[in-house]
Amino acid sequence: MKIAMMTNNYKPFVAGVPISVERLAMGLRELGHQVVVFAPSYDDQQEEEDIVRYGSLLRGIAGGFSVPNHLDPKIEREFRKGKFDVIHVHHPMMIGSTARYLSWKYQVPLVYTYHTRYEQYLHYIGLAGLKKLMPAYLHCTLKRCDMVIAPTPAIRDYLEDIQIDAPVEVLPTGLSDDSFRPDEKKAEQLRSELAGQREHLFCTVARLAKEKNLEFLFESLWYYKQKTGACFKLVLIGEGPYRAKLLKRVKELGLEEEIVFAGQVPNEEIKNYCRACDLFLFTSRSETQGIVLLEAMAAGTPVLALRATGTEDIVVNGKNGYMTEVSGEEEKARKRDEQLFAEKLMDILEKKELSFLRQGAYQTTGNYKGLRIAEWAEKYYSRVLWAYQEKKSRFSRNHLTDMLYWTGH
Repeated sequence: MKIAMMTNNYKPFVAGVPISVERLAMGLRELGHQVVVFAPSYDDQQEEEDIVRYGSLLRGIAGGFSVPNHLDPKIEREFRKGKFDVIHVHHPMMIGSTARYLSWKYQVPLVYTYHTRYEQYLHYIGLAGLKKLMPAYLHCTLKRCDMVIAPTPAIRDYLEDIQIDAPVEVLPTGLSDDSFRPDEKKAEQLRSELAGQREHLFCTVARLAKEKNLEFLFESLWYYKQKTGACFKLVLIGEGPYRAKLLKRVKELGLEEEIVFAGQVPNEEIKNYCRACDLFLFTSRSETQGIVLLEAMAAGTPVLALRATGTEDIVVNGKNGYMTEVSGEEEKARKRDEQLFAEKLMDILEKKELSFLRQGAYQTTGNYKGLRIAEWAEKYYSRVLWAYQEKKSRFSRNHLTDMLYWTGH
């Protein structure tokens, strides 16, 4: 098959969708398919074969993000030359509208992956009040897709609850083979450098943004420090627009010596940071899938996380980590939840469960290997192609029958 993979963001910008797109493309190519990624242009990008870079309206904003120009005529020009069998688009807006147009004009089936709960990001553009309208927008937009892919069963259930017309299937982001092979020497060196004389080393990977809920993590660690002393370090990997505010909060809590802002780390190195740590701590509640959780587990690092969509599909209490509950948004409930998170952290370490949890974490990731995920995608595309051709054939037969009827033949 020849597949057009279309996205509003891609490497060198670091985020979940670019990682998901790249890994799926790599897996499909390994199976013998031709995949061309249509992605916006960035500063300092590397030219690669089978990537069509279309224009950007703005570059280098909000931690390296580009605002794509989805009306760039280059997109249709290159698409027309490609003679694609399937379009797989990864956003409903901007490039999503272009993908729907190309699907209609060139009669190519359209697959869409629902990566993001967009209503949780409307505050960035001052439209938080439109949160309740997002299901209606999605329903209207996705009815033009031939298949909708959800990264987790929980997201599939959400899409079915809002009655998406297209068939919905589950396809998680795959893990590269390299994710399962951390460098033990580098991990030991990192632990020595980062933890120093501290007994415990934790890490998290997150874009420094409001929706990642990192202040919750800091407050929990403040409580943990009050109970156990300065026996730990947390390595925070990532960059983003919230950095200054988060640094200020760390200072206010007196955690400057306990929390290390590592900045952006090459994706191929993250496994070594995870391997160096006792636990991967995760407090985001806006994930549709926990890619970073799976990457940590592939390195043999168990997870302590808040229960949320994307997390509860991966973390199994007592097997590969633990989840704590979220009881509410009001301040009193939040404080109680922060303490519960800290108490669970103490409980895991006091019971010395880490060795067992490490083993369970590694075992969990066996079903997420990139080639296996690509094989699932291959089956979905084949099903979509068959259904699309059947629909076209049925339309042709009905159209011919109507013509014969009205002409008296």
